[in-house]
Amino acid sequence: MKSMRSERLDRMGSAIFAEIDCLKAEAVAAGKDLIDLGIGSPDLPPSPAVIQALRDAVADPSHYSYPTSIGSLPFRRKAAEWLAWRFGALLDAEQEIVTLMGSQDGLAHLALAICNPGDKAILPNPGYPIYSGGLALAGVDPIFVPLRREHQYLPQLDEIPVETIREAKFMLLNYPGNPLATTADLNFFTELVDFGRRHNLLIVHDLAYSEMAFDNFRPPSILAVPGGKEVAVEFHSLSKSFNMAGCRIGFLAGRKDVISALAALKSNIDYGVFKAVQQAGIVALEEDMLTKQSMVSSIYEQRRNIFLSKLAEYGWQIPFSKATMFVWAPIPHCYTSRQISREILHDTGVVVIPGDAFGSEGEGFVRIALVQPEDRLIEAADRIGKWLTK
Repeated sequence: MKSMRSERLDRMGSAIFAEIDCLKAEAVAAGKDLIDLGIGSPDLPPSPAVIQALRDAVADPSHYSYPTSIGSLPFRRKAAEWLAWRFGALLDAEQEIVTLMGSQDGLAHLALAICNPGDKAILPNPGYPIYSGGLALAGVDPIFVPLRREHQYLPQLDEIPVETIREAKFMLLNYPGNPLATTADLNFFTELVDFGRRHNLLIVHDLAYSEMAFDNFRPPSILAVPGGKEVAVEFHSLSKSFNMAGCRIGFLAGRKDVISALAALKSNIDYGVFKAVQQAGIVALEEDMLTKQSMVSSIYEQRRNIFLSKLAEYGWQIPFSKATMFVWAPIPHCYTSRQISREILHDTGVVVIPGDAFGSEGEGFVRIALVQPEDRLIEAADRIGKWLTK
């Protein structure tokens, strides 16, 4: 029979995630108490105010018609208000913001909206898998730029060949990063905007973790740089910042022709985010502006401190990340990333993701998601530590 699987699917993601799922199932079948620190899915609920807003909105009969794919104007206006409050970035809600079913929706479809088959785009290595997956869907070829520890995981812009830049339709970066859990300051984004302007290159920035930072660091937005919205677009998500992952809501903001193109594509493939979810999103952004502090950040900062301090007791010294729900952990030289991930899962029941699942530059690391309560993180660290020192 003819194959019912497209070649695009084989280009979309690392097979290691399917392999990890199989290993997890085997561990559960063997009776292991699994502690899953693999996928970055928040284990906490939204705030009571957001839950109540969702309850009230679900009970409103007017919310059951088709929403618009671009998103309700009240939600986009609130997003623009929040961007101005949080970053000092001024956006036109009607022309420079499009609502998304989570940022992954936009990351998966952006290349389809702005590129032609055979075009090229610059991606980070390591990088979140949907970055290359979105290119595979669109028939766009990736050009990978290495992000390395000796350069604080920042791309060395002056080392990218001019010919490579000329060939690329856009460059995608992510700070605070997944999987790297690293950060960039406003000076870097100022350089990046100048870089994009000089080379007529669109900059795409994924800022899904803007509200999950530690040690008094406040991640900046590329849209806050003068002229930023003329050369860049930026993804924002309510999934991690406000524990609304299952609600599927986020937005893309910035350069208006890019926003228009993605909105046009979405008008052909979806009818938008459920109106009740958009109403809950408005409340989440309002609440954030009123409280002026992220409870999510303080929780994950405490988890980071407890988990890494416990591992250090067993001799595994891991740098303290300044942001995100992830730990990017250098592994002992006697292991490969996949080997140590498999053995930790098999022997301890703790799930971590090998770094090479995110690109070749991820070899030598594992990504650990701090998505369990503190007592379970301590248990996970004890299990791994005893295994390392056995």
